[in-house]
Amino acid sequence: MDYPLLKLAAIDIGSNAVRCQISAVLHYGDRYRLKRVEYVRFPMRLGEDVFATGEISPAKADKFVKFLHALKLLMEVHEVAHYLICATSAMRMSTNAAAIVERVQHELGMTIQVIDGQAEAAYINRVIEYLLEDKKHYLHIDVGGGSTEFNIYHDRRKVASQSFEVGSIRRMQQEEGVKSDDSLNEKWLRMEEWVKENARRYHVTQAIGTGGNINKIYSIAQPSLDQPVSRRRIASVLQQLGKMTMDERVNVAMLNPDRADVIVPAGQIYLSAMEWANINTMQVPDIGLKDGMLQALFEDHFEEIRPASDHSGRKPITQVQARAREIE
Repeated sequence: MDYPLLKLAAIDIGSNAVRCQISAVLHYGDRYRLKRVEYVRFPMRLGEDVFATGEISPAKADKFVKFLHALKLLMEVHEVAHYLICATSAMRMSTNAAAIVERVQHELGMTIQVIDGQAEAAYINRVIEYLLEDKKHYLHIDVGGGSTEFNIYHDRRKVASQSFEVGSIRRMQQEEGVKSDDSLNEKWLRMEEWVKENARRYHVTQAIGTGGNINKIYSIAQPSLDQPVSRRRIASVLQQLGKMTMDERVNVAMLNPDRADVIVPAGQIYLSAMEWANINTMQVPDIGLKDGMLQALFEDHFEEIRPASDHSGRKPITQVQARAREIE
């Protein structure tokens, strides 16, 4: 039976991977939900080029355009009604990003929005807010390949936020000596100072972690269903992975190669932030930038989406997945 569903899509162009999620809008009674029907992730690793040379190589640019073409066809097959494409740290820093964005527009008719750290945090905030409880104070940590975003919520209200150009790929390249970057050490110190000061000011007691690496660490840590993971357990997982060779991480820990080399540098950012804020546990919901983008699409096009039978006039509320899933 052909059952019509309106679908939305979000394409998140990160420094490590490009992700596309297509979700169907479900409506029953007075409740709306966004149900994932398709998810594609490809390790494009734009940050490897940009953080080492300052630009995206011609070969990688060609592959990037080809992959977006594939996503365009996928969205056409799904008959997606509206989509949004956002690029983050690597594209922000690349000297030839504007040319690539123009090429994608010319060849594919797809518009890429290169967003800053504050806009990235604002998108994630659209779905994080559904997880917060009254009279509790949270530090939200989102680590990408090229940057880390922090948000502090005090009694369900965001009171402070900051983006730092410190991410898993940058840290990995520094540790491997691919690129000597003294400014990264300075950024690390500023990041530490910011977290300590604001965690103390707003009496933060709980952490929320988002991003592919913390989801993978969470799945390895294997806490009870929907339970927070402890700082001690995160440290144990990182120590375990740190002792492994790349071959062991791929073939024994079953990590994809593009996850295996960045998971420890990324994990150290989460762990350090928890230590600076003196927080012992972290909640790891299965949400990220793409989910915030889908929520934004949902809200922006709500009048079109809302069926004629819905006369409630209520603000649309979508379901947030709080259960961490295994994400490569």
